[in-house]
Amino acid sequence: MCGLAGYVGQITDQAPEVLLRRMADAVAHRGPDEQGAVVLQGAGLAHKRLSIVGISDGQQPMHSHDRQHSLVFNGQIFNHAELRRDLEAQGARFRTHSDTEIILQLYARYGTDCLRHMNGDFAFALWDAQQQRMFIARDRLGVRPLFYTHVDGILYFSSEIKALLRVPGVQAELDPLALDQIFTLWAPVAPRTAFRNISELEPAHMMICDANGIRINRYWELDYPDRHDAMITDADAAAEELEALLQDATGLRLQADVPVGTYLSGGLDSSLIAAFAQPLAKGALHSFSVGFEHADYDESRYQHMVAQALHTHHHSISIAGDDIATIFPDVVAAAEVPLVRTAPAPLYRLAQLVRDSGMKAVLTGEGADEVFAGYDIFREAKVRRFCARQPQSQIRPHLFRRLYPYLPGLQAQPPETLAAFFGVHGADLADPLYSHRPRMKATGAAKLFFSADLKREIGGYDAGEELAAKLPERFGQWHELHQAQYLECRFLLPSYILSSQGDRMAMAHGVETRFPFLDYRLSEFAAKLHPSLKLHGLTEKYLLRRVARERVPAEVLQRQKQPYRAPDSQSFTGKGEKDYVRDLMSENRIQESGYFNAKAVSKLYEKNKGQGLSGFRDNTAYVGILSTQLWLQKFTNFFN
Repeated sequence: MCGLAGYVGQITDQAPEVLLRRMADAVAHRGPDEQGAVVLQGAGLAHKRLSIVGISDGQQPMHSHDRQHSLVFNGQIFNHAELRRDLEAQGARFRTHSDTEIILQLYARYGTDCLRHMNGDFAFALWDAQQQRMFIARDRLGVRPLFYTHVDGILYFSSEIKALLRVPGVQAELDPLALDQIFTLWAPVAPRTAFRNISELEPAHMMICDANGIRINRYWELDYPDRHDAMITDADAAAEELEALLQDATGLRLQADVPVGTYLSGGLDSSLIAAFAQPLAKGALHSFSVGFEHADYDESRYQHMVAQALHTHHHSISIAGDDIATIFPDVVAAAEVPLVRTAPAPLYRLAQLVRDSGMKAVLTGEGADEVFAGYDIFREAKVRRFCARQPQSQIRPHLFRRLYPYLPGLQAQPPETLAAFFGVHGADLADPLYSHRPRMKATGAAKLFFSADLKREIGGYDAGEELAAKLPERFGQWHELHQAQYLECRFLLPSYILSSQGDRMAMAHGVETRFPFLDYRLSEFAAKLHPSLKLHGLTEKYLLRRVARERVPAEVLQRQKQPYRAPDSQSFTGKGEKDYVRDLMSENRIQESGYFNAKAVSKLYEKNKGQGLSGFRDNTAYVGILSTQLWLQKFTNFFN
């Protein structure tokens, strides 16, 4: 894991070495171990290194033996040992032990087709001096970030937007359509970012920049069988194959020249990863958990249960009182995007715990819910479809209540109220976004607080329409569950889970997170499974549970799924209310920024100080408004 930056073109109005150093310094937290930069004929590359593989000889930028190819690389190529053996058999001679050199050797033999050989989490930029072109690529599932912009005909790129803001002529300005997407979908839809005129290279895409211009192409796609095609239905054989894939994916991600730990959330996914990792770890496996003083969010009991069962060396922290409010400005600065949830904040503290414990890399369980249909949204869509087709069913209200047992307020609602809440009546079953419409509607309700000026600027824009326009042609031929899974894997996973809750929180402390469930081979295998092997009735992750039977404590395996959550608006009020909250949520400051209705926000703020906020809309609005104000304060000239 590292931070990279660079440009393509001829810089004449300033010293390129100075600019590269400034850009790299902006992402120094991503690579605190080493740094390097090089000015080439027609390009420049800079790097901040977090040394995990090839510690003694993996410095970057790295050049080929003839210096025709120069590379900066962020991430890991997990199958680097296998690739090294294959390349050596073909006559390649390596000068380092680093997986970085693997990319240079692969490119020398296969050109841009080298991407299909790599199993890893990566973003890299490779300058080909002979072709006078920059080859930039990002991993298949979007684990590692890459952003870019243009100024005076020059392409600039970096691991984080902070580096691009060091480029003269790049202005930090909030994109109103991105804000609408955040208040609808939780995150901007790539290539859009929160910053106007700054773009994100989408997952599984590569960019070629040369004298003919810039070309961006997709090199991999998550695909599913047509709904009537043959799929994997043999549970025993599938479980055996899944076990082998997961063991290999975990083993590959334990390869490092430094110790690799693991996160433990208390749920099935991270517990299973830890169970696979424990016998493969070099020495004692270190595990890390975050808990909460508030019982509604705390899973400490299960975290410690798994740690004891697996005999890990366990480290934990507890989020109390105003902890979230204390670190929230730093969280928004790290995420580089307004947030509608506080969930990234505890993960920011968890990564800090890892670093303070002397470790640089951890395994996590993210990705299992997307790949094996674990989220409530998949069960909810199934129940909604059933109810829409069977409106007179007597079991309908009971199914609704089974969806969210951890939300006591929902349990007391009458059937018709629940039906209306979940959008059963009048919903279009052929809508490609059917599974996600309730979430979009619930989140989008917070746009009630947008100012009149912002509403006019957004006009008739529809974030859902833009999302639907990006769906593949074959989307409508897939099973409904696979459609819902694609929406999660393709959009929310890279844009929010792996970014705001993943890479950005961990790398703020120089910690690399590794995701065995996001090995692309697992994704491709799971896509071929019959939906019933993933969502069996209302039992989520059915096949994964079979694999976990002998590895995870029974109480953890059988517990009702509780999604990771954190206290939202309640984190920012009470005796410990922070001065910045009082200031940025004041009527004057809201009026000054111009993005929200100052009178309405003032009432929301006072309500939170008084009786508190209980509804999803108000909590989303409060966090979204506050984080937008923090974003403006951090990155723009507002409030200065």
